[in-house]
Amino acid sequence: MNRVAIVLAILLGMSTTYSRAQQSDSTKLLVRKTDDFQVDGNGNNAKWAKTDWVPITIQESARRPLATKTKVLYSETGLYFLFQCEDQKLTATIQEDFGALFNEDVVEVFLWPDTSVPIYIEYELSPLNYELAILVPNINGKFQGWKPWNYKGSSKTKHATSVQGGGKASNAVVNGWTAEFFIPYSLMKPLVSAIPTHGTTWRGNLYRIDYDQGYQTWSWQKTSGSFHEFKKFGTLVFD
Repeated sequence: MNRVAIVLAILLGMSTTYSRAQQSDSTKLLVRKTDDFQVDGNGNNAKWAKTDWVPITIQESARRPLATKTKVLYSETGLYFLFQCEDQKLTATIQEDFGALFNEDVVEVFLWPDTSVPIYIEYELSPLNYELAILVPNINGKFQGWKPWNYKGSSKTKHATSVQGGGKASNAVVNGWTAEFFIPYSLMKPLVSAIPTHGTTWRGNLYRIDYDQGYQTWSWQKTSGSFHEFKKFGTLVFD
């Protein structure tokens, strides 16, 4: 084996070791890069095969656990998220964007790209495909959500949902539901000033709420109850 081949083998081994280390650390989520694609709410695009499912586990529960898992990818234009939620009923009646979706069944993503300021992005999507996108300043535990201005064009999210074992309707009996959405970097300016590259890190968390038989929550990184405990967020590591 010549010297070039030896160096390449060493670098490949280091990269593989780094990737496995990131995946074995439960506070870190390795975000793979992808080309852009259309979301349809089914999560069937072949690009999702680039990454593995990450379990979102019970934080508060009033009944038996329901399986919840997610995937995350990034591109040159934004981040893609996929949630798969086992369920029994769609406790979802709100039929407007920017409503109080957190009072019904919902999945949520919190992104904190710039940790020098206590400001982060909160995004929610209901089984009925209604969204809530806000910017949250959190000053000493006091927080307020701000809706985006001039929310159109390349700054707008893309989102879709699908339902398994029943209809997409309020209080429908189902087996589960899927949420798939895209958050562009342009929406997150100026917190995101540059496209992430290999080794870039953000803080963030992934959540789910269900109200079928009492209040039940899931989280990637555990909090003491409030989803807004941003200092307990995990780390997204861009590959």
